[in-house]
Amino acid sequence: MNRIYSEKQRALLRLWQQGGLRRINILEGSVRSGKTWISLVLWAFWVATQPPGESFLMAAKTLSSLRRNCLDPLQTLVGAGKFTYSVSKKEGRLFGRTVYFEGASDARAQGKIRGMTLAGAYCDELTLLTEEFFAMLLSRLSVPGAKLFATTNPDSPNHWLMEKYLSRRAALDMLVMRFTIEDNFALDPDYVESLKREYTGVFYDRFIRGEWVVAQGLVYPMFDAHKHVITAADNGAGDYYISVDYGTANPCSMGLWCVPRGGGYAVRLSEYYYDSRKRTGQKTDEEYYAELVRLAGGRVIQSVIADPSAASFIATIRRHGGFRVKKADNAVLDGIRVTASLLAAGKLRFDESCTDCIREFGLYSWDEKAADDRVLKESDHAMDDVRYFCQTVLRREFKWDVWGVG
Repeated sequence: MNRIYSEKQRALLRLWQQGGLRRINILEGSVRSGKTWISLVLWAFWVATQPPGESFLMAAKTLSSLRRNCLDPLQTLVGAGKFTYSVSKKEGRLFGRTVYFEGASDARAQGKIRGMTLAGAYCDELTLLTEEFFAMLLSRLSVPGAKLFATTNPDSPNHWLMEKYLSRRAALDMLVMRFTIEDNFALDPDYVESLKREYTGVFYDRFIRGEWVVAQGLVYPMFDAHKHVITAADNGAGDYYISVDYGTANPCSMGLWCVPRGGGYAVRLSEYYYDSRKRTGQKTDEEYYAELVRLAGGRVIQSVIADPSAASFIATIRRHGGFRVKKADNAVLDGIRVTASLLAAGKLRFDESCTDCIREFGLYSWDEKAADDRVLKESDHAMDDVRYFCQTVLRREFKWDVWGVG
C-alpha cells in the first residue's frame, strides 16, 4: 500500500480512521478517477479488522468482471499471502476471513445470497447490478456494524440507484463521495486528454464529467462522414468477419469487415441490406445464406457474428458448413459504449458503398420518453450488426481497450 494518495482519497481514509464511514458507502463518478483503487483499500482495512469467523461478499455483474476489476488488483494490493481466491469455487480468503463471490447479471441473482449473514459486502459497478439483488444484499448485512462498499459510474437520473437510494441519502445511513478524472493525479496528462477525446455526448457527461444525465438525441453524435467514410482499398492483408442482424419482416443487415494486420482499426468494406417491406417480399434463410456467400466474395472469413436470436439462420449457416458462425454478444448498452468509443477514437471506418449503414448513423436515436437508457427500435438494423462486431470481435476477440475502468 505504498502509494501517494490524492486529497480526496486521504479524506476518505480519514473518515475510516475517525469512524465516519456509514452502513452504505458509495464512491461514484468518472472513469479512471481512482475510486476503485481506494475502495479496495478501504475494503481490505474493513475485512482485516473484523472478528475472525465473519463472512463477506464481493459482487459484480459477472464473475469475470469481478476478477478483472477487483480480485486481481486486490491481490496485488495486499499480496498473495493475504488474499487467495478461486473464481470457480466463488470463494476466497482475505486476511483469514471467508469472502464469497457472486455475479449479479439478472433478477435471479438475488436467490444466490438468500440466507447469508454478512459483516460486509463490496459491489463493483453498482448500476450494472439489479435492484432486487441490491435490496436482498442490504438485508443480508445483519451483523452489527456491517458495511457495504460500492463503486459506480453515473447512469440515467431515472436509474433505480439514483431514484431509490442516492436521492434519499440524507434519510439513509449512507456516505456518497464523488470522484472525477482530475482527482487521479497518477494518470499521464496525455492519456487523460486522449480519454476525453474518446467520449462524446451522454458518455462524456457520465464517464468524464461524472454526471447523472438522461440519454437523448443521436446515439452516435460523434459519427462524422468526413472522418469515418472512406474509399476502402482491400489488399487482402487482414482478418475478415461478417456481422449479421437477421430480419424477415424487419430489414436484414450484413456487414463485411476487415481488420488490417497491425493497422489498429477496422473497416466495413461492403454491406448487404434488405428491407422486405420496401422490396418484393420476404426472403428465406437459404436466400439469405446465398447473399452471405456473395458478400464474402471468396475471402477467408474468420467468423460470421450473428444476431443470437436468429436461430434458424444460424442453423442454416452451420448446416452448409462454409463458415464458422458465432452468436453475437448482445449486451446493448455495453455494445453502444464500445462502438461509441471506437468511433470517437477513429478506429472504425466505412466504405462509401455502405450507404444504409451510413444513413442509419444519422437516424439512430435514444428514446427520450423511456425511464431508462433505451434506443428507438427504428433505423437500427445496420447499427445492431455494427454493434455486434464491435462488442464481440474488437472488444472480446481482439481485446481492444476502448474505455478506462475504475
